[in-house]
Amino acid sequence: MSIRTTIARNWLWVYIAAGTVILAAIVGTFLWLGPMPPKVVVMTTGAPGSAYDLYGQQYKAILKRSGVELRLMPSPGGVENLRRLNDPRSGVMVGFAQGGLTSPAQSPHLESLGTLSYEPFWLFYRTNIQFQRVPDLAGKKISVGPEGSGTRALALKFFALNGIDQNVAQLFAFDTNQAGDALFNGTIDAAGMLESWDSPTVRKLLASSEVSLIGFPRADAYVALYPYLNKLILPMGVGNMATNRPANDVNLIAPKTSLIVRDELNSGITALLLEAAQELHSGAGIFQKAGQFPAAEQVDVPLSQDARQFYKSGPPFLQRYLPFWLATLVTRLLVLLIPLVGVVYPLVRFAPAIYAWSMRRRIFRLYGELKVIELELETGRGGSTAQMLAQLERLDERANRLLVPNAFAQFLYQVRNHIALVRARLQDRAREEAAA
Repeated sequence: MSIRTTIARNWLWVYIAAGTVILAAIVGTFLWLGPMPPKVVVMTTGAPGSAYDLYGQQYKAILKRSGVELRLMPSPGGVENLRRLNDPRSGVMVGFAQGGLTSPAQSPHLESLGTLSYEPFWLFYRTNIQFQRVPDLAGKKISVGPEGSGTRALALKFFALNGIDQNVAQLFAFDTNQAGDALFNGTIDAAGMLESWDSPTVRKLLASSEVSLIGFPRADAYVALYPYLNKLILPMGVGNMATNRPANDVNLIAPKTSLIVRDELNSGITALLLEAAQELHSGAGIFQKAGQFPAAEQVDVPLSQDARQFYKSGPPFLQRYLPFWLATLVTRLLVLLIPLVGVVYPLVRFAPAIYAWSMRRRIFRLYGELKVIELELETGRGGSTAQMLAQLERLDERANRLLVPNAFAQFLYQVRNHIALVRARLQDRAREEAAA
């Protein structure tokens, strides 16, 4: 085997080792980064025409600009949304829910991306019934919202506090649109609904003289009992200035709507959702100031770390200037460069030194054996001269077969010269022994 072939083989093992380390670094980095963002994300929203349904359509349009399809699943409301989000088999990754419906213990794999808006609880009644206080609704027909809706969860709790339940009133499971129609045609006497100010049904009911809005003079008490509620004031005449409806300022109670996600949602999609939330919910409204929402608030479940970072410093740097998928790819490449540089630089820096050490070690091993023979010769404690000569010849043969690069040839020549010197001494000793 030629010297060049041996050197090439040695360097081949160095390259294989370096390639293995680099590949391990790449694989480890990709495992740490996780998979690429999905192209399809499922969102659970609300009943057709509801605020959640409208929000879902708007989020879908915004995410589409970044090449992500937001697949919407209508639902009765917040309760059903949370049930789907808690079920990993549902495929749902994001949805809306108002405060007061769950807890970290009940939803251990859910996180909040912040609050989006107030969601007032409206309680309307027909003006032709005798009414002064909520307990006066005993014996009446009341809509409390469909099963699985946030309206029903809050309405039942509210009416129970005021002594109204299915034993003293007829409760109907109408959604917002159905409840509005039923109020106008006299099918029911009152209806509770959890809806935004922008709901067409709410606006229609506020402006009508056939229906009146029940206020909550004890709103502070409800907030004290249930801290996830907030006290709002609906200004006099805001429903219809011409007829001055409502005729007075009205106290309302309202939870806040939160954007809820599963904790395994890709951080890139989280950033897109938060950017959409800023675009949709940051404006001023009847109950909120500009910039009040979205807010870094946790109501029922913890705020995600991605959301905390977003509210602190805004969108990821590259997503501010590059399209979403390009920013994602560049981010991964930049992150990948860190372990590559950390691995490749030491290899480039120290591989020649390691290789040189390996070559010297092979040569110095011959020196070590030669030193033993020389000590035996000087002390006379070794074997016979013939045995030491035979041992030295074997060492010389190994030195002749040792192939090293030109840069280390001088060390090998030195070993062979020293072997020759010890051989000469042994041969002199052999002649002396023969003469004796």
